[in-house]
Amino acid sequence: MKDLAKPIVALGFMSGTSMDGVDAALIETDGRHDVRALAALTRPYDADFRARLAAVVAGRADPHSLEGELTERHAEAGFALLREAGIEPRAVGVAGFHGQTIRHAPAERLTVQIGDGARLAERLGIDVVADFRRRDVAAGGEGAPLAPVYHAALCHTLPRPVAVLNIGGVANVTFVGAGDAMVGNLIAFDTGPGNALIDDWCAQHTGEPIDRDGRLARSGRVHAATLAHLLEAPFFRRLPPKSLDRNAFSLAPLSGLGAADGAATLVAFTASAVALGRAFVPMAPLRWLVAGGGRRNPAIMAALGAALGVAVEPIEAIGTDGDALEAQAFAYLAVRSLLGLPLSLPSTTGVSRPVTGGALHRYGATRAAD
Repeated sequence: MKDLAKPIVALGFMSGTSMDGVDAALIETDGRHDVRALAALTRPYDADFRARLAAVVAGRADPHSLEGELTERHAEAGFALLREAGIEPRAVGVAGFHGQTIRHAPAERLTVQIGDGARLAERLGIDVVADFRRRDVAAGGEGAPLAPVYHAALCHTLPRPVAVLNIGGVANVTFVGAGDAMVGNLIAFDTGPGNALIDDWCAQHTGEPIDRDGRLARSGRVHAATLAHLLEAPFFRRLPPKSLDRNAFSLAPLSGLGAADGAATLVAFTASAVALGRAFVPMAPLRWLVAGGGRRNPAIMAALGAALGVAVEPIEAIGTDGDALEAQAFAYLAVRSLLGLPLSLPSTTGVSRPVTGGALHRYGATRAAD
């Protein structure tokens, strides 16, 4: 295992299940508790690319048709961020490249992300760690969520226990306990849908990609019978660790509802699923910190507060950029991968033992010989 004499600058990327764009972030870290955010940006996908990417994720198009373009869009986001931060590529020790998940079926020992790590390394002039999930799945894990070890680093100095709830296309929670050790002190799992169903519903009924500011949901009423039906899914009774594919749930049960009532019911579904997850943590968190795009939806935040019976806070309350969190996490995980440190634990993904992961793509022949 390597060691770091001092923290290094790392670049991270995330293109999540919401498929709204590339998040890129720069941090300085030792891969353990020392983390300092440097800069971040988001490069939104245009409607055409997002539609083509959605077709790939839905299995209607060849994934290889977009892999090169997806990789290039990540490279462009990386260059834009480096220019904005005034940092040269040679000053960056490693980049973490998650790619785009197009299939996640851990029960079949399968997780598939598209994105060419070697190509990205050559474009950026930076060593790249990619393919983060496969080793975890091969060792019996769910392959998700992978951000919990980063959440633990962020919460290291906070009064605990703390819950970090990330609401992207799928929602996941990390329970960070009060002890100092990472192993045995983290519980993480996907709670259920995040924004994905709401986004799909809005696209179908309004032609808009999202319910901006939760306006549609706030104008509707929750259909209690439909919500109860949605919450009967066996997933919610499974013990964690557990994870979901973006397309694990269907809009079919809402087919008789109007646009506003359907949106309100889906918001309640996301929040109620989170509340059901409280049964799987040993004690009530002192704080619920919300990251991901869902924290920008007032309807979701209000529904979470009502379902949990406590105040929920955007993760900015602890000085962290919620838009950059996932990209920062993969920068952090890339450094941990270089060090041979665990990326996932039995209590976060169900893996048989703490495992590292990621595939290293070195830039250029000279760097490869180092």
